Amino acid sequence: MAAVRQAVGMPELHELTALDLAAAYRSGETSPGDVVDHLLARVAEYADAVGAFVTLTAAAARAAAADAGQRLRDDPESAPPLLGVPTGIKDLTATAGVRTTYGSAVFADTVPRQSDEVVLRMEGAGLISLGKTNTPEFGSPCYTEPEVAPAARTPYDLDRSAGGSSGGAAAAVATGLLPLAHGSDGGGSIRIPASVCGLVGVKPSRGRVSAAPLYGDVSGLSTAGSLATTVRDAAALLDAMAGPAVGDPAWAAPLPAGETYLGWCDRAPGRMRVARFARPPIADGDVDPEALEGYEGASRLLIDLGHQVEDFELPLPEETVEAFEVVWSVGAAAWPVDPTREDELRPLSRWLRERGRAATAIGFVQALVEMRQSAAVMLRALAPYDAVLTPTLAQLPAPVGSLRNDADPAADFDAQKRFTPFTAVWNVTGMPAVSLPLHWTRSGLPVGVMLAAAPGLDHRLLSLAAQVEAASTVAGRWPHPSTPFTVERA
Repeated sequence: MAAVRQAVGMPELHELTALDLAAAYRSGETSPGDVVDHLLARVAEYADAVGAFVTLTAAAARAAAADAGQRLRDDPESAPPLLGVPTGIKDLTATAGVRTTYGSAVFADTVPRQSDEVVLRMEGAGLISLGKTNTPEFGSPCYTEPEVAPAARTPYDLDRSAGGSSGGAAAAVATGLLPLAHGSDGGGSIRIPASVCGLVGVKPSRGRVSAAPLYGDVSGLSTAGSLATTVRDAAALLDAMAGPAVGDPAWAAPLPAGETYLGWCDRAPGRMRVARFARPPIADGDVDPEALEGYEGASRLLIDLGHQVEDFELPLPEETVEAFEVVWSVGAAAWPVDPTREDELRPLSRWLRERGRAATAIGFVQALVEMRQSAAVMLRALAPYDAVLTPTLAQLPAPVGSLRNDADPAADFDAQKRFTPFTAVWNVTGMPAVSLPLHWTRSGLPVGVMLAAAPGLDHRLLSLAAQVEAASTVAGRWPHPSTPFTVERA
């Protein structure tokens, strides 16, 4: 099938979006089995070069593809929108019967008995996982360089990192190994890789996607979300993942019956009032001129689309960063590591866990309260606005190993803050945020631009993001008009 498509000048299967694949299934142009086989062949050729996967589940994927194909033949009208579409599950997310390492050599042989709720939702939507995508140890850093898999790299330049902690997922989608992928984001871990890999990365509102059954993040910072090549694909994956589970402590209000996030991508957002800022809120350091160029270009585009764009000074209380670091460190310390194996952890993990263990119970609660109070200050200041615009990152995609500093984990952590000073504030506030691939450097590197909206208004954010995407000059990535992939396409 791929050879026929190539011979007649049609896009190859890995060049199709997730929704294009779903339409091709229904038209009989291709089948889930053909697509899974095609992508697994690409995985065998390219996955190690970009550090995309930790564990493959090829046999299970082929079996699921056969089932999906039969279901489409029997009753295509009732099939879920993404039935038979391949994806990957981030290796921080428990998947029953599948090795899940959490990015750590200490857990390299772990096989969970129970899947996280988000995995069950994706399976219920008919998505087919090809395996577990690469992530750093415990998802802590913004680069993906674990002991259990090769470093994740952006296919735009194999010397540069794919970011983290959803680095493997982003590398897989950007290289055409998957049309879309699951990720998670506690401080930017979807949007950072999206920016450096030229993708759409959506972090939903707090409570939009269930954290059942473990509810391991009491801070509310982290949530599952989507990485894709288009806003519509990312929205369709959010439709598959979203919704509360019985037992959830809190949840974002669902859309009215009959509405979907994908459907909102086809709605005009109306004229919006957009706040914008480009001064790093949580770290000292300059913003790269290319990142600012993308930000300014996005501002002009929003104005051209009829939106009101205003400069804004984010009122970030000075105690917010310290409170966030306490919570982040306690989260690292909470991983149940055998004390006799603590020295097998990465230096950054050990350093964070030491910081976390040094926090008192009162200090941790105080940090949670301070984060919540800081969020309230920011949300009140942003209440008059419909959206917020910032750069996604302060710097261009980082060379592999350049942020990591095993000899000095404190310096490593500071370098990460300078690299990504814009993303974590929306985890603190619980706001939905999306990184859009709106700019490429003159040397061909992708630069993301970030939009955020009020908590619970994911649908309006996706409507705006889809409008911006449609109006942008980025024509698509197969190929990008000025940027050939470093990884040669088959």
